[in-house]
Amino acid sequence: MAWRGFRARLPGAVLAAVAVMSTTAAGGSPAGAAGTGPEKPTIRYTEYGIPHIIASDWRGLGTGYGYAAAKDNICTLADTYLMVDAERSRYLGPGGRTSPGQNQNTTTNLNSDLYFQRVKDNGVVERLLSRPAPDGPEPEVKEAISGYVQGYNRYLAETGVDNLSDPACRGADWVRPITEMDVYRHAHAEIIMGSADVLLDGQVTAAPPGASAAAAAAAPTAAQRARSARTTAKRIGELLAASRRQGMGSNALAVGSQGVSGGTSMLLANPHFPWHGKNRMWQSHLTIPGKVNVSGASLLGLPAVNIGHNDDVAWSHTVATVAPFGLFDVQVDPLNPTMYLVDGAWERMTSQRVSVDVRNDDGTIGQVTRTLWATRYGPVTTSVLGYPLPWVVSAHAVRDVNMDNLRALNTWFGLDRAKDVHEVVNVLETTQGVPFFNTVASDRKGNALYADIQAVPNITDAHAQSCLTETGKLLFHQTLALSNVPPVSILDGKRSACDWPDDPNAAAPGLLDPRQQPRLIRTDFVGNANDSPWLANPAQPLTFPRIMGDMATPRSLRTQELILTARKRIDGTDGLPGRGFTPETMGRLLYADNSRAADLTLNTTVTTCQNVAFGLVLVDGNLVDIREACPILAGWKSHDFTSDSRGSWLFANYWHHLQGSQRVDKLPWRVPFDANDPVHTPNSLDGGSSAVRNSLARAVLALRKAGVPLNAALSDVQRITRGGEQIPIHGSFGALGVLNVIEPGQVDGKTDIVFGSSFVQQVRFTADGPPETYSVLAYSQSANPNSPHHADQTKVFSAGGWVTERFTEEQIAAAPDLRVVVLD
Repeated sequence: MAWRGFRARLPGAVLAAVAVMSTTAAGGSPAGAAGTGPEKPTIRYTEYGIPHIIASDWRGLGTGYGYAAAKDNICTLADTYLMVDAERSRYLGPGGRTSPGQNQNTTTNLNSDLYFQRVKDNGVVERLLSRPAPDGPEPEVKEAISGYVQGYNRYLAETGVDNLSDPACRGADWVRPITEMDVYRHAHAEIIMGSADVLLDGQVTAAPPGASAAAAAAAPTAAQRARSARTTAKRIGELLAASRRQGMGSNALAVGSQGVSGGTSMLLANPHFPWHGKNRMWQSHLTIPGKVNVSGASLLGLPAVNIGHNDDVAWSHTVATVAPFGLFDVQVDPLNPTMYLVDGAWERMTSQRVSVDVRNDDGTIGQVTRTLWATRYGPVTTSVLGYPLPWVVSAHAVRDVNMDNLRALNTWFGLDRAKDVHEVVNVLETTQGVPFFNTVASDRKGNALYADIQAVPNITDAHAQSCLTETGKLLFHQTLALSNVPPVSILDGKRSACDWPDDPNAAAPGLLDPRQQPRLIRTDFVGNANDSPWLANPAQPLTFPRIMGDMATPRSLRTQELILTARKRIDGTDGLPGRGFTPETMGRLLYADNSRAADLTLNTTVTTCQNVAFGLVLVDGNLVDIREACPILAGWKSHDFTSDSRGSWLFANYWHHLQGSQRVDKLPWRVPFDANDPVHTPNSLDGGSSAVRNSLARAVLALRKAGVPLNAALSDVQRITRGGEQIPIHGSFGALGVLNVIEPGQVDGKTDIVFGSSFVQQVRFTADGPPETYSVLAYSQSANPNSPHHADQTKVFSAGGWVTERFTEEQIAAAPDLRVVVLD
């Protein structure tokens, strides 16, 4: 790159020689005859340990991927296979914590094991594998996964469990060779993770009440039902909103030919994924000459690129506003609570005894058995995110749109080979495997695509109107105005007609017709920041069934920031030189870490602070002196969350107390939300509101109790420790309207970055020539503290830098510390 500081210039670490392998010189070509790959799978390592894997077929490509992935993250992968094989309690004890879904440590080992053992006992994955494509995996998927197993097991055999360099699993008896079924079970677990955190505990602990308890329950009055519906919907909504704030998210921006300078299109991929555990991303470049040439990142252990680019198309995913599951309220027999009513006839629930091995405190192995219950709609649950759904007068059953989905593997293998955004749409529609994501893409031809085409429950607006329960209406239509809650359905299970109907145009039973799902192709820009599809581009608002999300409602501040960033750069009104995006301006705008919340409210907040009588605020029984905060906030004129900013951490705490779980339009604004101007409204904070001064006082009190100076630099409080070194991390919470989302939290009892910007990539296409690509994997390639690639890209990210991608054979051969590994 031509400008100072954009490309990271940290020295590349020299890879250690690997035993039982042959290596070739840096300039050697791994390819075989023209148009074919090398005879043996070959891994070319360039800067920061990024593997460029080339092979002559899918099996060889998978072998190279499996070997390289295991080398970097053997302990994380082995822990994941232990989870999906339902053996965590056997080896680690029943009381430990694990993360089956999107978030961290959401359930116990025992509950996780019971959940996955039920999946195993029911042969869910085996049944999906037995189906021909496209319902089951395509042949190339099977070949790649077969090779992946071979590569993973080869690394483990060559290294030996006792010689693993990662202390997290060195010598552990739960690290073992894997099978293809382990990999498919892992893939399936990733596909259903959109509902696992929400529903897992409630399913494995559900037990019917005694007949006497059910019989004694009096039928509620209409007023009691209304109160109960509102209470239940509000609490579940709050928990869902909190779960989404603590879980995965993303930004993605595709810019077409009208918005790019010096090219035909660009894509910014900015997924906000966990920094720990099974949902870490891992970077690779995969090539079979003449068949596939794709670079990017995937969730660990999935031998394809989930977010990345090939020669002609770049794409990313963002977490969508679709709820991938639904509930059915079934009336039970008060004298026999395992009988439920459908179409005027009683049906018997099915019971299933599920057993898992458990390590006792004395080291012996025992067994825990539970009886789990199910209806025609799916498993019974008695809680959602810990909120009880009593099994008395009725019970609640779960249907998960992704439980029968392995099609996502075909989706990603198809995206890896797409030639333009129209092929991307075709892949999404024909596989309908995307589990709970939007897709944003750009192509060499100058097109920018937004598509929310995925596996969605077939709940049309008419179906919802006919079948939602009282509680379901409140949740589905978000009448409680909570922030970012997906439209969860609770349908009337007493009527079989309220089940999700089959659509002949859908890829599987119970799915919404993909042609009803929103998509938009433009030549200026499209984007998404985890809001609904409505404003992918404000110039062309989208319409869609309610199950996909809301319309004509307030956008998050992060969505506003994304749209304004795109508009101002294309118009040339953002203060940077020229008009239209380049890699330099795209990178500078993301790493500016600007806060839309500060843009809208900082001046008013400072004025309110200065006008408080004597600077004293009585809040929560405490008299708080806020005078010190006023000049600190007044001096924070940049509104940014860069590492050296002072006042930003104080403002972040203030905003946390001011917004809470409310939708942004429920704050004390003088100008309310206007659906005709959704990017600029609401605005003008009411500084006279008690909420403003009370929130500021609560923030001051919290920081003082924590021993954090009010004027602390962000780098003093937001860091990650690698090898004893504390690395400052810029960015902040998405609720602040910061695009570069970073979420600190507790990990194993210590403050760390929980999730946020993970694999960040920007790609620029030109009319011809290879794509120009820059990326950074914020937490680096390896979770192993002894790896040279445990913190190298983290330091690049901390410094606001990027890694210039090597995509062509010439670029790879020119890498200064190139190491070539041939798997003999």
